[in-house]
Amino acid sequence: MKFTAFEIYKYSIPIEPFTIATGTMHFAQNVLVKGYTDNGLTGYGECSAFPMIVGETQATGFEMGKDFAAIWKGRDATDIESRLAELHLYTAGNYTIKSAFDMLLYDLAAKQVGLPLYRYLGGKKRQIITDVTIGIDTAEKMAASAAKFVAQGFRIIKVKLGKKPDDDIQRIKAIRQAIPAEVDIRIDANQGWTFDEAAYALKQLAQYNISFCEQPMRTYNDEWLPQLCRQSPIAIMADESVYTHYDAGRIIRNNAAHFINIKFAKSGGINEAIKINEVAEASGMPCMLGSMLESRLALTANVHFAMAFTNLQFFDLDTCLLGQLADPVIGGFWYNGMALEITDQPGIGATVDQAYLDKLESVKI
Repeated sequence: MKFTAFEIYKYSIPIEPFTIATGTMHFAQNVLVKGYTDNGLTGYGECSAFPMIVGETQATGFEMGKDFAAIWKGRDATDIESRLAELHLYTAGNYTIKSAFDMLLYDLAAKQVGLPLYRYLGGKKRQIITDVTIGIDTAEKMAASAAKFVAQGFRIIKVKLGKKPDDDIQRIKAIRQAIPAEVDIRIDANQGWTFDEAAYALKQLAQYNISFCEQPMRTYNDEWLPQLCRQSPIAIMADESVYTHYDAGRIIRNNAAHFINIKFAKSGGINEAIKINEVAEASGMPCMLGSMLESRLALTANVHFAMAFTNLQFFDLDTCLLGQLADPVIGGFWYNGMALEITDQPGIGATVDQAYLDKLESVKI
């Protein structure tokens, strides 16, 4: 099965403004890749660029994707390791756009053998419950959002923080007062605090029954994570500190986190996500599967992955609930309350409405 052609799209999706510690997004900066093969199969891959975190944009992904497609044209689509090695040899980093090409390889591999992706990866269906995220705003507005989500049936609330610690503490205080005590609160500082701010904030926030805190400090402060883990009353989850399985090994050896958040767009896709999870599982460290601002196409691939690896115990797959103003995906997963469900269609089991794609900037290779 050899690649014959590719189509690459600037797959923009309008969203309601979403704010984290490092900035505000007004639309999903996604790239969609379609890969055609000589046996009539078409593979789909999508990535979501989050420049404040990964340093890539939709524009850089689109341009790099042209080069990737040219490298792969005429090559064997079934040799996943060799194809990905070619991309890594061509350029360092660029994990976000690499994740889209990685995804279409796995979509094709599962389609070729007639299996849904989760079964191709060796998994079976299990319950996947996502949290729902509240972006940074005033304490009053964030508390109102939390109450609204709880009224809709959500029992896991993820709260974006990372501004002034005292303001963040007031945000969580207001949220906890607005929702029942049994509702799980997770926090994510997105690298927004210094060490001293993190130590202070986590100590003060412990009274509000917080499950864990994602990425409290900048990655260049990773050397301080072991000390923060020792003194924090709240468990620490490494997110931006872990891009690859080499990073995961370093964090684990240094006792620098209690959990790891895996994201395709941060790490290069399914292949590297498998390796990160293997390293974590071998050390007895549970992982979270997270997301950027993907459409239901890439999120469906995430649900398949979640079902395949039981060391994934936490799920942050709520991007379609965060104000996406368009849903051009055909098929794919759906929300059943807080649970995510998928069909047994071969591969990812999702495509995108061609009429939507025809309106976007694109290129054929």
